[in-house]
Amino acid sequence: MVKRQVLLVRHTEVAVRWTNRCYGCTDVGLSRAGRQHAAELAAKLAAQPITALIHSGLERTAYLARWIANMNGIALTIDARWQERNFGTWEGRGWHTIWRETGNAMDGMFTDPARYRPGGGETTAELVVRSAAAWAALPAQGAVVVVSHGGPIAAIRTMLAGAPLTEIVNYRVGTGSITALAPQ
Repeated sequence: MVKRQVLLVRHTEVAVRWTNRCYGCTDVGLSRAGRQHAAELAAKLAAQPITALIHSGLERTAYLARWIANMNGIALTIDARWQERNFGTWEGRGWHTIWRETGNAMDGMFTDPARYRPGGGETTAELVVRSAAAWAALPAQGAVVVVSHGGPIAAIRTMLAGAPLTEIVNYRVGTGSITALAPQ
């Protein structure tokens, strides 16, 4: 049996007006630089022998996934479980404003991952459970590319490392990054 190779790709830079804002599961577009970076990543990824291409359904992942699909001739699959965390009432607000209102309570995402609901949204534990379900649904073999977001990618990396959820912050990746996971 052919082993599975998974590439987790985080979307590229979002539109400038969203800089320093909490956008979580809000469907925001990419900046000009983000679109250019997506085209460059697509060319690099399309050279791979991809057997499955999945994205979260949000435009910032769909843009890159469409480029890869067009260059590689592969069908796209949308799986909303790969979407970013739902930050509830924090969505669309500036991080500095949120911090002024909540102070260190924001740290609850990491210090109390089972109970703290940022803006009334998803707990870190819920994010991990959802991401793990998406991970389990991936094809069992072949080269799989998943275009997703920082939260789900950190959740999968934390889970695969066997690290406690309080350490999820240590498994974050930057925009436009490609995380190649060991063949399984």
